[in-house]
Amino acid sequence: MKLLQIKLSFFLVLCSCFIANAQLQALFNSKTQLRDLTERWELDTTSVRGTFLVTPYKPMYVLPIRWTNNPNERPSSGNVDPDYVAPPGVDYDNIETKFQLSFKTKVLQGIFWGHGDLWVAYTQISHWQIYNNDLSRPFREVNYEPELILNVPVKFNFLGFKARMIGVALNHQSNGKSEPFSRSWNRIILHAGLERKNWTIYVRPWFRMPAAKDDNPDISEYVGRGDVNVIYTKNGNIFSFIGSHNLNFNSKARGNSSFSWSYPIKNNLKGYLLVSHGYGETLIDYNNLQTTVGIGVSLIEWL
Repeated sequence: MKLLQIKLSFFLVLCSCFIANAQLQALFNSKTQLRDLTERWELDTTSVRGTFLVTPYKPMYVLPIRWTNNPNERPSSGNVDPDYVAPPGVDYDNIETKFQLSFKTKVLQGIFWGHGDLWVAYTQISHWQIYNNDLSRPFREVNYEPELILNVPVKFNFLGFKARMIGVALNHQSNGKSEPFSRSWNRIILHAGLERKNWTIYVRPWFRMPAAKDDNPDISEYVGRGDVNVIYTKNGNIFSFIGSHNLNFNSKARGNSSFSWSYPIKNNLKGYLLVSHGYGETLIDYNNLQTTVGIGVSLIEWL
């Protein structure tokens, strides 16, 4: 009976993801895997699709198995308020399920003298203790990340790469919990996208906005103050490395690195491997050092 409940729960997650993927295929006329930055962000007149069309943003994947070497069983915060003192820890499993959904839509086109587009994006990452029957299989952490993105196409060469776009985003990320487990922050994120043959690079420095009541005042010291995403494609395989850093080049240097590999299975379905090490895989884990390995399927990729 317990095994049947697990299978049913996971089947529902897969169904919701496949339905979303099918809807995106219809919107894209069966072309979900966009080939370059120009098509993905509609950077010239040949790729413009208009406003209020839902398109992919970050990868969409389901990892039935995600393992960690250091479960965060008693989360802590840099906020010294007594409200942020967590009770004794719970017995989380080292293995859980992780999945990510991510979409964007253009709401204004050709602003700033015809050179900019305004996008609204949403990403949600869920960590589900689906195999933990003792705790009634809870969602351990869900991170919600809406964004308002201004994107401007550019054309110039930089270190052998072709710069395609620059922009700025207003980013909010939170886990929707109350104290002592509430975590959130707001950022202004600058970004640039560059390409060269099979390579794509996203560069994102950010500035954290002050908060009246700060759930995690030291989050930038752990998660970082910017990241770089390097993507390489070859024969249907997509390799991605994302590295973040707090820009402290001393004994307090911290950040996170993650590597993903998606490989073709059939049509748009890809196998997916995700490995990470460092801080901030989720908001509740922002100051928890861990190594994780996940394996599953990818429905939408970076390219």
